[in-house]
This record gives sequence, C-alpha cells and structure tokens, in this order.
Amino acid sequence: MTSLSAADAALVQRIAGEHAHRPGPLLEVLHAVQHALGFVPAAAVPVIAQVLNLSRAEVHGVVTFYHHFRSAKPGRQVVQVCRAEACQSMRGAELEAHAKARLGVDYHETTADGRYSLEPVYCLGNCACAPSVMIGEEIHGRVTPERFDALIAGEHAS
Repeated sequence: MTSLSAADAALVQRIAGEHAHRPGPLLEVLHAVQHALGFVPAAAVPVIAQVLNLSRAEVHGVVTFYHHFRSAKPGRQVVQVCRAEACQSMRGAELEAHAKARLGVDYHETTADGRYSLEPVYCLGNCACAPSVMIGEEIHGRVTPERFDALIAGEHAS
C-alpha cells in the first residue's frame, strides 16, 4: 500500500473530521475524498476509519462495494459508457465493445498513457438519445462507434 503524502493525509483527516458529527457519514466522506483527490487511495482507508471510529474492513467494504468509488488514480479524462436498458436496446453493447477495443482497456482500467479511464455507468438520463457516453462532464447522445472515435479524437461533434 502506498502511503499518503502529509498534505493528502491532512486533507483526508480534515474531510473525515468535518463529517464525523453527522449520522452515517461514511459515504459523504468517501465522496468528498474522491472529489478532492480523484480517487480513494487505500492509504486513506485507515485514516477515515480512525476518524469515524469504524474498522478498516467497514470502510474498505464500502469503497469496494460501490462502483462509483475508484481506488486508483483515474486518467485525465473519464469516459463513461451507459449500460442501462435504453442504451442497450440501441446497440449499446456494440458501442461498449468498440470503446474497449478503441481505448485498449476494460472497464475500471486506465490507458497506458494515463489519458483515459473507462467506466460503466447505469444511466446518464439521456435515454431519448441512446446510446450515450459521458466524457469528463459532457454527455453525448446517439453515439455510434464512428462518433465515439471522433469524440475521443477531440472533435466533440454534437
């Protein structure tokens, strides 16, 4: 397990401390840590556990149970491919396979150059324009494999 820098350890401790007085604060703390660092490092687990008076196993269990939480630093851009029913009915599985092949990674992995992380998502709320992907904070609808390639190339054609 890689240790946290002193600054990151202090940040995690401050975040956990700010939420410790609330009932059931673990999810809020994990979201705040991921927002601040981009992921929840394994070395943050004992810090969070101590501040919230939980076991390391409890904290680790929540981090690993929810797909939203990352335990490794993400790529510079996170690419989310919708896997919900509307997108699946509109050739979402084909888009999913293409995205994996194009980026050369599977879900929850980052490209070797650190540019992209590929993540599944189970509804982007863009069902009328299925299939959809989200790159960074931008949602794109009616994405074909060709359009995916254009989006990844930076053309972001709407």
